[in-house]
Amino acid sequence: MTTAPPVDPMIGRLVDGRYQVRSRIARGGMATVYLATDLRLERRVAIKIMHGHLADDNTFKTRFVQEARSAARLAHPNVVNVFDQGQDSDMAYLVMEYLPGITLRELLKDYTKLTPEQTVDIMDAVLAGLAAAHQAGIVHRDLKPENVLLADDGRIKLGDFGLARAASANTATGQALLGTIAYLSPELVTRGVADARSDLYAVGIMMYEMLTGEQPYVGEAPMQIAYQHANDTVPTPSSKNPAVPAELDELVLWATARDPEERPRDAREMLERLREIEPSIRMPQPARPTRATAVIHDAVPLGPATAETMVLGAGAPVAVAAVEASDDEDTTALATSAERRKRRGYWIFALVLLLTGLAAGTGWYFGAGPGALATVPDVSTLLPEDATRVLEDEGFEVAAAERNDPVVPQGQVSGTDPEGGAQARRGSTVTVFVSLGPRILAMPDVIGLPEAEARDALGDFTVAEQNAQQFSGEFAAGAVIAVLDVDGNPVGAEVAELADLTLVISVGAIPPVEGTPVGEAQSALEGVGLEVEFAEPEFHDEVPVDHVITATYANETMRPGDTVVLTVSKGPDLVEVPNVITGQTVAQAREQLEALGFSVTSNVPGFLEGAVVASVQSPAAGELVKRGTEITVNFGG
Repeated sequence: MTTAPPVDPMIGRLVDGRYQVRSRIARGGMATVYLATDLRLERRVAIKIMHGHLADDNTFKTRFVQEARSAARLAHPNVVNVFDQGQDSDMAYLVMEYLPGITLRELLKDYTKLTPEQTVDIMDAVLAGLAAAHQAGIVHRDLKPENVLLADDGRIKLGDFGLARAASANTATGQALLGTIAYLSPELVTRGVADARSDLYAVGIMMYEMLTGEQPYVGEAPMQIAYQHANDTVPTPSSKNPAVPAELDELVLWATARDPEERPRDAREMLERLREIEPSIRMPQPARPTRATAVIHDAVPLGPATAETMVLGAGAPVAVAAVEASDDEDTTALATSAERRKRRGYWIFALVLLLTGLAAGTGWYFGAGPGALATVPDVSTLLPEDATRVLEDEGFEVAAAERNDPVVPQGQVSGTDPEGGAQARRGSTVTVFVSLGPRILAMPDVIGLPEAEARDALGDFTVAEQNAQQFSGEFAAGAVIAVLDVDGNPVGAEVAELADLTLVISVGAIPPVEGTPVGEAQSALEGVGLEVEFAEPEFHDEVPVDHVITATYANETMRPGDTVVLTVSKGPDLVEVPNVITGQTVAQAREQLEALGFSVTSNVPGFLEGAVVASVQSPAAGELVKRGTEITVNFGG
């Protein structure tokens, strides 16, 4: 019993009450493109829908809307038209014209390399569309064969303005690298800036690939390719394919100069140069001599050429005279020629029949037979046996392979080659990649590094844009204190590729406030983002009044927004000594003094405490002394 492939929930959905989704065309890293019907205008359109898990990411959402705005500013036959853009519930979408056909990448997969004439035809359209973009002040920034669309009706259009930006003298990318690494210009690699000349560098790399069947720089890691772009000079296409004309060599070298100042200013200038050299590239080969003529080298001129002569060669003109035959010879020659023509007619007829049969067979083979093009099903996330069954049902051979994938769980299909949605010959082999799960990588030691350096070192992981902040007396402000995993725990020595990480960044030490005036202490703590609360004031012999005695932290690990509790001094605990020499008894004097917190000593025995005070107290009445001070009162008879 076979298991049907999972049905895309978007198929059949009505988007925004207007666009009826019919089928899926292609799937990319940011969005999926569907064929849909515009019910209002009754026309077929391509609708690009952002992946659901990216809908909450403002960066991706902004880039998605940017594509619509950039393309909508362009009205050119060689740029894909954008009709509409909107939001349906939590789903962002973009509506474009539908162009049935293939991409330049698919064409190169089928033919490996193109002829100079084909290259000129395609690049003329690409540069024309790009010139319109540059004239409108837009830099594409992601030119590659995947974004050049070849429609079935012969139209060639430039699409995918997802990374486009308004052009300036130096348009910063806002990220380390944007676009596909194989087509990035040296200035994008080294300085992260792009302008119109960066687009032309990508055009030059595309031309090289079209003429030679391969990219000029390859490497096992993206940074190896980027290094070559930044430091090497692109070779001439003719060094790989001798059939490439010198004019196209020069055009490729002009577009791919490492110094942007040495490239064309914009696509219009490069397009004009391409059209200048186009006639020489299309120039036909010199005609061969016919059987009715003969070349006489180094002959003396026989006079001006007539209808019976032909001038050939680069030297002096030579004449070829028709040879007059006798009447008998003519008759014999004509009879022989007629018989030869008759026999040749049979052979030609037979050859025509053979070629017609071959053409019909070839047309059937590639049109409806085993060699016909078919769409490779998207079998991502299926189990290997289910993916194999789906592909075999579509007429493909299946080869198994394994690779790491940071997203697809181990044991499920992470993708195919050719990828799902691409066109391939029935009967050809599709490689199914089974996920081994993410690579387990050694965790770089970034503790103590500045944030920017730490992020560079953690390029194989997904580092949150928002850091956690923490006060530290050990690490300077801006340095990494810790790296946390998705559960908020410190990471170990090994971490899965693209794992979600959060950096804990030091904001410096908490300012010391003990012994400082309370106003200054509060301002200093609130100035670094801490909340301040106050405990009950306390007496203190050494800390002046309204100065901080202690600062107590609410948490062991303090972060901006946490609370510090301040205890403020009321100064020393002083009490005025009362006058007890007022005719009181010893017992009454003792009771009054002890009630105020003093200790009392006397030279009178206890059995005489009923006697009346008749002597001097020490310290004297009216003095301010600390609570607990010993008061001596002497009594007389």
